[in-house]
Amino acid sequence: MPISKRGPVPGSDQAKRGGQAVREKYGADFFRQIGQKGGQSVKEQRGLSFYAEIGRKGGAATRAQQGPDFYSRIGKAGGQKKRQGPA
Repeated sequence: MPISKRGPVPGSDQAKRGGQAVREKYGADFFRQIGQKGGQSVKEQRGLSFYAEIGRKGGAATRAQQGPDFYSRIGKAGGQKKRQGPA
């Protein structure tokens, strides 16, 4: 039996209103601060090797989904100028 969480369904209009209310009350910087706090907690619990492992898994999943030439394509696109203008 799945565990049901309290509160609105993530991504719903109710959830968005809740996020907007928190932003109005505490400011937009609040989300950055709690994200950093959570990231620091994970780093202390699991170590830096955890991030390396999930990075490898994500890269392998992207390669499997997008194909082996994907990284070459995005590397070339990132190296090109986005718009021409005065230097």
